Amino acid sequence: MADHLPNPPAGTDDDRPRWFSQTPETHSQWYVDRFRELAAEGADLAGEARFVDAVVSPGARVLDAGCGPGRLAGALHERGHDVVGVDVDPVLLAAAEADHAGPRWERADLATLDLGETFDAVVSAGNVLVFLAPGTEDEVVQRMAGHVAPGGVLVVGFRLDRHVTIESVEAAARAGGLEPEHRFSTWDLRPWSETADFVVAVLRRPGSDAA
Repeated sequence: MADHLPNPPAGTDDDRPRWFSQTPETHSQWYVDRFRELAAEGADLAGEARFVDAVVSPGARVLDAGCGPGRLAGALHERGHDVVGVDVDPVLLAAAEADHAGPRWERADLATLDLGETFDAVVSAGNVLVFLAPGTEDEVVQRMAGHVAPGGVLVVGFRLDRHVTIESVEAAARAGGLEPEHRFSTWDLRPWSETADFVVAVLRRPGSDAA
């Protein structure tokens, strides 16, 4: 696992990700334990992976941006995709590496993300956008957009009862060269509604790798 960040990320609560500044110190391990328990109970944890698998070609290159303990990246790898998982939290990444062999794991802040490569799909699930450092949301969306290959997609899913709006995300994506393509209210394709409290959006970069 590549790791080039301080542990924990330095700074005040005003410039650290909300994942660290607005949750208890034990939250990361609780999160890991919660999803390990759900997996052991046989819970369906692959809904996001089924969605992403449906919008990319077999054997696609996928970046899981804000991968947490790796359940989405692991599920996509099992479906035959070439997956890179990136997260800022060392506790979550250690769990991902321990529980999900196959993906490549990188520790990085999404606000400064620069892997020097592009992907058929970049995915940000699990409410990643609402746990970013304050004021970095547009930069993160544009950083993710910069990792989308021609013809590829950015897929984001997040709650709408916080401070991030779908309109602001789509505007930042457009600034990064992507075009909004779809909105859904859930990962299982329920139609978009202006009253929805959750959104799954697909944004695409025009063009094609084959062009």
